[in-house]
Amino acid sequence: CHCVVRLQVQNVDKPLYRGTFHCFQSIIRQESALGLYKGIGSPMMGLTFINAIVFGVQGNAMRKLGRDTPLNQFLAGASAGAIQCVICCPMELAKTRMQMQGTGEKKSKRKMYKNSLDCLVRIYNKEGIRGINRGMVTTLLRETPGFGVYFLAYDMLTRSLGCEPEDPYMIPKLLFAGGMSGIASWISTYPVDVIKSRLQADGVGGVNQYNGIIDCVRQSLKKEGWRVFTRGLTSTLLRAFPVNATTFATVTLFLMYMREGEECSIQDPEPQSVQLQPLQPQTQPTSM
Repeated sequence: CHCVVRLQVQNVDKPLYRGTFHCFQSIIRQESALGLYKGIGSPMMGLTFINAIVFGVQGNAMRKLGRDTPLNQFLAGASAGAIQCVICCPMELAKTRMQMQGTGEKKSKRKMYKNSLDCLVRIYNKEGIRGINRGMVTTLLRETPGFGVYFLAYDMLTRSLGCEPEDPYMIPKLLFAGGMSGIASWISTYPVDVIKSRLQADGVGGVNQYNGIIDCVRQSLKKEGWRVFTRGLTSTLLRAFPVNATTFATVTLFLMYMREGEECSIQDPEPQSVQLQPLQPQTQPTSM
């Protein structure tokens, strides 16, 4: 993830990195292995909430929409993606600023931010709410269709692979479907992610280079051509497969386990009533 941001925002006139692996090697050599973990605090703080929002909203949206169709899967995913931007945008702003801090230095001489939270507080004190939501429009443009494709691809792949509970190869199939869904999602919106990263990193050195989304697109295309929209794509896809494979497989297996537990409790209610009977007298004194 660190390599992605560095590759996306590096100056084309004086590029520091030739590609993903060169970036990875350079960060370790110049900033030590800890340099790879700059800005990790922000995702760690936000990812739990983001996943809870995404899967919660998507599930509720599917229930509201009623029919389980590819279009509804896309719409439910898109709505989940849009809502989680409230957390995702500030989180990624802090992550980007932290990752750009002290580029090429083992020990930063001028450390603007102590950590991700300090970064957001400083940005808020200087620029207000608008400052911590820098890049919100591009985040919405990325996340809304991106999560639509994410859930649509997963639904179509699990159906075509036949991921049934009794299938002995169910877990490998779920992992494959989740990983490929993540790749499909990133490919579909990656150019927007490049622009988002550039806007969020803009002003780190004290000078703002872009006046907005259109200006950023225009300047980037003029200087670097269409290839600018694929900067850091290799790093992103290498990360996307294992992360999304694990996420989707874990959530799917957990939901299956919970549903099985609910079905067992409905089919066999008698043992529950036997367990509850001895507790009834004990509830009387507490209610008085």
